[in-house]
Amino acid sequence: MNALLLTLAIIVIGALLLVVALVGGVWWHQERIAYQPPAEWPTPPPDVTRIDYVAGDGQRLYGYVIDPAATPAGLLVAFHGNADLATWQIPWAHEVVRRTGWSVLLAEYRGYGGLTGAPTYAAVQQDARAAWRAAQDLARGRLALPTPPFALFGHSLGSAVAMELAAEIRATEPRAITAVLLQSPFTTAREMARIVSTRPVQMLWKLISRVHYDSRSRVDEIDAPIWISHGERDWLVPVAMGRELFARSRTPGELLIVRDAEHNDVAHVGGDAYWRWMSGALTARERDPSVSESESKFRTGTSG
Repeated sequence: MNALLLTLAIIVIGALLLVVALVGGVWWHQERIAYQPPAEWPTPPPDVTRIDYVAGDGQRLYGYVIDPAATPAGLLVAFHGNADLATWQIPWAHEVVRRTGWSVLLAEYRGYGGLTGAPTYAAVQQDARAAWRAAQDLARGRLALPTPPFALFGHSLGSAVAMELAAEIRATEPRAITAVLLQSPFTTAREMARIVSTRPVQMLWKLISRVHYDSRSRVDEIDAPIWISHGERDWLVPVAMGRELFARSRTPGELLIVRDAEHNDVAHVGGDAYWRWMSGALTARERDPSVSESESKFRTGTSG
């Protein structure tokens, strides 16, 4: 009997130690999970302009600007995903410019692309605010747009960065943004933890989390039209998350579900349907309030 109790005690203690190790590991390494800067980065092509700016805490940052040949119709500020780089998004930005006539600012985060500093939830918030200030200076300066239309774009992690920034901008400049474009977005960091971690981590998330992205709450605060594209076969962020955010939007733009796309290939697989979605978001300055719910659903697209 004593031997059995001892064995059970050892099993229980071992299980508890395992749980503590799992939870402690996530607590200690959560920034490394959320932010994964690539170890190497390519040199941008010579036809791309780099602009340098500084975050509120003194961190030096940069972004790449791609402009149309003519006067731009507006400026799209783009935030990439957690294992991506602004440099890698340059071909995508060129296509945005070609299709829409808008300029694109590809913002980089600290710790990425050769920048110093460590990306954290609070630090990346600072980086997004700095990118917004740089975009305003850029549009009213070099781009010569006295009252420029702005839009925000975010892919994956960048979708949460864009949503938080949009909510902040709305509080002080309610009409500054004409649209928020989200590609492969997730609802909350906590719900993503359910996908990539264990149940003990999920149960203790509020206690251990330092990454507080919550696009479900932010979408309720944003008046600008929300445009969402998502791959139906997304293996990382379930397409249901994109559908939910669109359904909660105060001012829904258009939802594009790309049937055969996964997490990182929505633009490539979506093809013309994706670029129609992009152009629609940047050219629809104001949604007609007379559009009915059924018509809104009709405008929700599926490509395959």
